[in-house]
Amino acid sequence: MSSGRQHLVSGIGRRRRRGWRLVATLAASETTAYGVLAYAFGVFLVPMQQELGWSRTALTGAYAVAIIVSGVAAIPVGRWLDHHGARALMTTGAAAASLLVLAWAQVSDLAVFYAIWVGIGLTMAAVLYEPAFAVIATWFRDAAERTRALLGLTVIAGFASVIYVPLAGWLVQTQGWREALMVLAGLLAVLTVLPNATLSGRRPDYLEHPADDQGTGPSAVDEPAGVPLRQALGDQALWWLAAALVTATLATTTVTVHLVAYLREQHYSAAFAAAWTGLLGAGSVGGRILVTVLGRRWPLATATAAIFAVQALAVVFLLGLPGPAGVVAFVALFGLGVASSPWPGLPWSPISMGWPPTPVSTASSPSPSPSPEPPPQSPPRPSTPLPGATGPCWSPSRSVVWSPAWP
Repeated sequence: MSSGRQHLVSGIGRRRRRGWRLVATLAASETTAYGVLAYAFGVFLVPMQQELGWSRTALTGAYAVAIIVSGVAAIPVGRWLDHHGARALMTTGAAAASLLVLAWAQVSDLAVFYAIWVGIGLTMAAVLYEPAFAVIATWFRDAAERTRALLGLTVIAGFASVIYVPLAGWLVQTQGWREALMVLAGLLAVLTVLPNATLSGRRPDYLEHPADDQGTGPSAVDEPAGVPLRQALGDQALWWLAAALVTATLATTTVTVHLVAYLREQHYSAAFAAAWTGLLGAGSVGGRILVTVLGRRWPLATATAAIFAVQALAVVFLLGLPGPAGVVAFVALFGLGVASSPWPGLPWSPISMGWPPTPVSTASSPSPSPSPEPPPQSPPRPSTPLPGATGPCWSPSRSVVWSPAWP
């Protein structure tokens, strides 16, 4: 083997190992970020209601505002990622989130509480799945390896609720809700700020010098043809699909936020409520694997519809079966449905389910743009948004928002 070939193979191996270290780092960070910023919120509803006298509607309204803010903030976050990479953004976002959780622990005014959650919404856009997915999609050129990396990240981070909902419940019971938030803020600082600070501060070499290393860089033929954003927005299939995914995400988020309080109202102990709410995350891990298998055997639309039907059946069990059996059945079945939350790497994402018929235009500069019409013999294939796009790129997110990746 020539020295040049050996150098090429060695470079690919180093990039692959570094890429999987990146996945491990993001998995650790995302597990804590989701656990504290998203899943633990429901544990604090009842004690905050009891101490502060605020209604549950007022409390959960702040969380809803944060979700909306995080969706809107996805646009400038995408632009920043394209230009500067993820390290500064995710590290700063994690540090800000830690300080905001500390501020939450001191809150006594409803307006201040809402202001804190507006800030947390901004940090969600900077530290949750969306920027992490962008980092992985940028790093892994090979589609199969990229999918494995995304699956690995979400399987590990899927245990966020398993860890942090029971932990938050135990801390509230033993120390009080304010002290519990202080502990969670400390964990958030240690387990997200430090890992995020080790991320690559720039885009991988193969994106900056694609001509230098033909074995690791993307080529024009890897980029699928696209359709203009205006044309994509005019497709009714997009809006039906978006409506279904918004509804599914709304149901999942509502359950995540309210289940602990609901179970407490049904006279279950705080420990029981927190533990079984946390186990929704474990169900989602199994669900991701199950739906991946179903997606290979059934039409993807059928598999996704079946999962949504299972979630509806789970709610019937929760309301209709008396005692813990109803809770157990609900968590087992609804947790599987949590896996249907859309993200680009799995077969039930909107892109993989056949929309758009060709992906929204994402031509890589400075390579010449591919023909707008793909060859008839080449069926559309799943894609993920790549940095460096010269136009808007549609990307499903946690809130199903339009997330352009602009240069």
